[in-house]
Amino acid sequence: MPASPSRPTPPVPEGARPGGAPADLAAVWAVITGMYLAYTAGDREHTDSYLDPEATVWDSATPRLACGRTELDRVRDGRPAAGEAPRESGLTAYDHVIDVFGDLALARYWLRVDFHAPAPDAVHPPALVRNTAVLRRTGTGWLMVHLHEDVQRAG
Repeated sequence: MPASPSRPTPPVPEGARPGGAPADLAAVWAVITGMYLAYTAGDREHTDSYLDPEATVWDSATPRLACGRTELDRVRDGRPAAGEAPRESGLTAYDHVIDVFGDLALARYWLRVDFHAPAPDAVHPPALVRNTAVLRRTGTGWLMVHLHEDVQRAG
């Protein structure tokens, strides 16, 4: 039997940051920003549509790693009720760096969390959160499989 022809070795990227095709980078960022838009609209089902059902989350509200939707829902349900803590008025993701490694993507970005002022003449400073997200490509797009939130300035 003749030997199989050898395949050329693909070039190894210089450095650890491959970047990605513009369409992939835009699609990954759309998942992240879409998730936050759904969250601010109070639409948990739509928020969850961006997350793999078994996603792990280092949520800023707890020191425990939430493994899967059931544990994440426990974290969400344990958050202060309206009137018990400052209410979020908006989330803005910005300064993103995204790299795509085949069917995995790594996104690093900042999240600004704005709050309603406790009184008309009061100012409530925003929280600044450093985030890292890992996404995997599926047959229909990208899903977040891990999210790590790291509060740098509490609001």
